[in-house]
Amino acid sequence: MADAEVVDVAERSRFEVRVDGETVGFAAYRTVPGGLRFTHTEISDAVAGRGLGGVLVRAALDSARARGLAVHPDCPFVRGWIAKHPDYADLVPA
Repeated sequence: MADAEVVDVAERSRFEVRVDGETVGFAAYRTVPGGLRFTHTEISDAVAGRGLGGVLVRAALDSARARGLAVHPDCPFVRGWIAKHPDYADLVPA
């Protein structure tokens, strides 16, 4: 969605996806040495099926990459998204 914005809300340990300024989903994480451990992803039913989960995860992983952080995808949604986008597999430690 062109009007979606993703922001890292570090004080809440989550990336939020916002549409028209309203938070409609998030990807929660825990900071670990050298990385981010993604624990849960949630998208509002009101916007489900619009691809916002993918927008959210892509932006979160791009942020981790830009910061030189590894990604630990404990969340099934993040893990599944990475499996479908192998160009992000390098972020997951072996």
